[in-house]
Amino acid sequence: MAHLDESWLDDAGHLERCDSRGSLRALAMAGLVLVCFGLVLARLYFLQVIRHEDLLQQAENNRTAVVPVVPTRGEIVDRNGLLLAENVPAFRLDVTPDKVKEPARLVADLAKIIALSPEDIERFEATRKTSRGFRPITLKLRVSEEEMARFAVDRWRYPGVELVPYLTRRYPYGDLFAHIVGYVGRVDEKDLEQLGEINSALTHIGKTGLERYYDEQLRGKIGYEKVETNVEGRALRVVGRLPAQAGTDLRLSVDATLQQAIVDAFGELEGSAIAVDPRTGEILAMVSLPSYDPNLFVNGISSKDFRILNENPSRPQFNRLVLGGVAPGSTLKPLIALAGLDSGKRRPEDTVVSTGMFYLPGTSRGWGDASRRGHGVTDLRKSISQSVNTYYYRLALDLGIAQFDEYMAHYGFGQPTGIDLRGEIGGILPSPQAKLKARRERWYPGDTVNAAIGQGDWKVTPLQLVRATAGLADGQLRRPHLVAQTRVGFDRPWEPVPQPPPVPISPNPANVEVVRQGMQDTMRPGGTGWRVALGAPYLMAGKTGTAQVISRRGTAAVDPRSLPMHLRHRSLFVGFAPADNPTIAIAIAVEGGGYGGSTAGPMARKIFDAYLLGKMPEKEGEEGVPSGTAPATPPASPTPAPAPRGSDAELARVFASLRAHVSAAGYAAIVVVGHGTAQRVLERLDAQLSATDDDGRPAMFGKVAVVSVVGNEDGAHKVVASTDSAAMKAMTL
Repeated sequence: MAHLDESWLDDAGHLERCDSRGSLRALAMAGLVLVCFGLVLARLYFLQVIRHEDLLQQAENNRTAVVPVVPTRGEIVDRNGLLLAENVPAFRLDVTPDKVKEPARLVADLAKIIALSPEDIERFEATRKTSRGFRPITLKLRVSEEEMARFAVDRWRYPGVELVPYLTRRYPYGDLFAHIVGYVGRVDEKDLEQLGEINSALTHIGKTGLERYYDEQLRGKIGYEKVETNVEGRALRVVGRLPAQAGTDLRLSVDATLQQAIVDAFGELEGSAIAVDPRTGEILAMVSLPSYDPNLFVNGISSKDFRILNENPSRPQFNRLVLGGVAPGSTLKPLIALAGLDSGKRRPEDTVVSTGMFYLPGTSRGWGDASRRGHGVTDLRKSISQSVNTYYYRLALDLGIAQFDEYMAHYGFGQPTGIDLRGEIGGILPSPQAKLKARRERWYPGDTVNAAIGQGDWKVTPLQLVRATAGLADGQLRRPHLVAQTRVGFDRPWEPVPQPPPVPISPNPANVEVVRQGMQDTMRPGGTGWRVALGAPYLMAGKTGTAQVISRRGTAAVDPRSLPMHLRHRSLFVGFAPADNPTIAIAIAVEGGGYGGSTAGPMARKIFDAYLLGKMPEKEGEEGVPSGTAPATPPASPTPAPAPRGSDAELARVFASLRAHVSAAGYAAIVVVGHGTAQRVLERLDAQLSATDDDGRPAMFGKVAVVSVVGNEDGAHKVVASTDSAAMKAMTL
């Protein structure tokens, strides 16, 4: 009995423990439910209160889309309002990648109805791999009307593909302003990195010229449109707008008529020319020839056209005005003369005696004058007008290379002019430091002599030359610039572009006036450019020059015509007109043009006539003197010359005679008369004079005593002369 009672007690305790465990489970479940309910409430609070604005915006974005609005690019006009860069309407084909299942197949199908070049497809694939899928990518620009019609029929088959209207760039004058205006091109991956997220909708960006320099102003500021879309993503209506800001218009100082006149003056020749207003620094025209059509680059140039441009040995895309540099030759002489006056090393009345050859003490190597017979007593004005080298040889040595460089740097050489074009070089100002850095060679007095006539290590641009020439004309050195005015919006007035203050070219205006008189004498009878000014109703001031491109050695120098055009002498001219009240200053460099007075000078006359008289150059059948002016009898010259002789038969006879005398006697003294024959004989002789023996001396040393050339205006050739008086043997050819 007692045993049964204990069993019952055990069962009752067990039941009590089971009830206790059930209660705990119920409480736990209730707590869990409460926690979950609290989490739900917290989540609802977070979504409905804390993230209300964000979620509302997301919902709005699902219903609407923000479309960037590319502004109208600013136009570029010349000083008379003629359009040089304009915007014309066109359509492009855009593809949104995230709306296309198979992009490669889509492109293949589109190619059946729209002409797609390999460049178009390659550019699309490259952009698609690096861009976000929701951003439209341009597959083709300038879709034709026929292609748009074919696409409209099958448009339903191509979701994510749209025809988008836009404004494309066009250059009405083609190659005439290519090196000034430049061009825009399609935005590439590198451009996108520089533009940033805000400007990623741009399809074109300035690549060269003013289009690049003023790109930020020209392209304006991007705007946005908020549009309501359907489930397919197509726009239904505009619900908001942030207007785009149109780009800035540019008015240039260049004159399209004068620009064309310069091109016509060059004819088939190559080179560069620039004209400025010396009173303001405004560029009136600037030409680099040959040129190219910038319209080829706007929507992507074809591989064929690009190959043609790159393989052209004349380099049409190379801007000779800001990137090309040459030795300035005798065009520097007026500036060197001014340096002599300002430094006190020379007075206007100081004279030197030109004997035809100049020697450094203790040397047998001579530097020639323009006339190998000498110019006699020479003052400053005569040194400019007749290009007397001896005057400048001695002046440069008296100045010393350090002071020489100081004045040349003040005139703007060895540094960029600051023109509103990218990539301008500073050139090379000859100095001991520059020579040591470039060739690891020390400076010699002969280097100073070479620098005195614009030869040696000189490298200047036409821009630097015209800036310095304009400084002589006006007395002030100014920044040359292309953009004269800007306008933000077509209904806004034109605003002038501020320029830095000018710098006086000399502290003494009287010194500048003496130099001007010398440049005027250059264009008068007896001066190297007298033929250029014949019959002109205005007074001209100028200086001719010749730049040797390479040191001609070997058989290539026997006949300069055997050299490629870009390796022949450059013909140079600088000047201004009217000389008594200058309104235009010019600098001309003609590649392969020979001597300055024969090629560049007549071009300058045509440019002056076009600007001052409105007389456009004739394109065919022109002589050096403009038509309508009666030929004049050459005036008396300090070095009269017989009629030129330059036939091939005569040249062969002269040179054979020279070789026979040198071979028989071991030396010869030669007097060559007549510009035609003289120039060609000297070109052949220069090849032999340039050769050296085992001791490093010229191979013809001691054999050729004298070479006298009548009519060689610049005297750029150097002649080795024997100091042995017994070796002098006169021979007239």
